[in-house]
Amino acid sequence: MLQRSRRAFLSTVLAGVPVALAVPRRLLAGPAGTRALRFAHTHTGERLAVEYFSGGAYLPDALAAVDRFLRDFRTGDVHAIDPRLLDLLHRLAAATDTTRPFQVISGYRSPATNEMLRRRSEGVAAGSLHQVGQAIDIRLADVPLSHLQKAALDAGRGGVGYYPASDFVHVDTGRVRRW
Repeated sequence: MLQRSRRAFLSTVLAGVPVALAVPRRLLAGPAGTRALRFAHTHTGERLAVEYFSGGAYLPDALAAVDRFLRDFRTGDVHAIDPRLLDLLHRLAAATDTTRPFQVISGYRSPATNEMLRRRSEGVAAGSLHQVGQAIDIRLADVPLSHLQKAALDAGRGGVGYYPASDFVHVDTGRVRRW
């Protein structure tokens, strides 16, 4: 009986609390909200500002624009980018309070480009998730790299690689891991 009255009391009290006070602001744009991202590609000089999610659904034309923007800039090959990767970037933008676009070092990589990079560097994986549109290497002009790395680790989604000497953070939608 006591538990029921506590529940009733809490229900009554919480019913009067405005949602904005009970829920952090960045979570208010839930599944039915809109999600947008801004990018600046470090190799091509291209920029993209895109709303990719609205009304509870991903927007196909916007996803196609992202696929094209994050293409393998060496070969021109375009590949579908995992929408969960975009959601992760959206989450990182909110967590870091950035006002700047994501600077993209590498998005999709064709198998040929990945193999060429593997021959040049030890840090490129043979089975890189860049090859399947599930990884991106980024930085933010107004966020220290270590803070971006921490935000990515705190998100608890996918892999996070920290490359301070090369000035970027790798994030992907694979299994949770770090290096």
